[in-house]
Amino acid sequence: MTRPLAVLRPEPGNAATAARAEALGFDIIRLPLFKVRPVDWTVPDLAAHDALILTSANAVRHAGAGLVALRALPVLAVGEKTAQAAREMGLDVMATGTGDMAALLALAETHGVRKAVHLGGRDRVSVFGPAIHSTIIVYQSDVVAVPPHILGMLAGSVALLHSARAASRLAELIDGRAVIRIAALSGAILAAAGSGWAGHAVAVRPDDAALLDAARLLAD
Repeated sequence: MTRPLAVLRPEPGNAATAARAEALGFDIIRLPLFKVRPVDWTVPDLAAHDALILTSANAVRHAGAGLVALRALPVLAVGEKTAQAAREMGLDVMATGTGDMAALLALAETHGVRKAVHLGGRDRVSVFGPAIHSTIIVYQSDVVAVPPHILGMLAGSVALLHSARAASRLAELIDGRAVIRIAALSGAILAAAGSGWAGHAVAVRPDDAALLDAARLLAD
């Protein structure tokens, strides 16, 4: 019997991943562990910056009206999803990475970026490098309370882990790990989940398609 997949990421990514998984024939448990919301921020001096670095589509979605003031800066996006969100907001995407932070910073240096402003989330991994002049927090992810009887639905599932924070949160919530398998977007995310799970796999690339391929190995 194929195990269901538990999609734990916040919206709107939760619905997108669930739809992809359902199209592949998986049964889905939708259980967002976080809710993303915007935070107040101040637009920086454009003259002090030469590019805008975006490491999440959430930064684009939640930056609000202040993002309009940054349209004059060329964008370096961590991946295609973030790049597409930036284009839809009228931003000029100069270069798109493959989802890897180190590669994105190398790409910035290749393009001669020396004073970029990075828009990010409060609970995301900090990004440092010679190309980044300043970092501004424009959103945060709040923990969603999950009743015990809802957590019980995860028994026998494959949990999809899109972030280290989600991995840590799942580990905090689950006592009986031996009945849940986990598929992680990266090795670092898998490490954040700790040990004791019924099985695990890591995506070969940091994208949904590869994560679902990894989950399929665990679900069959």
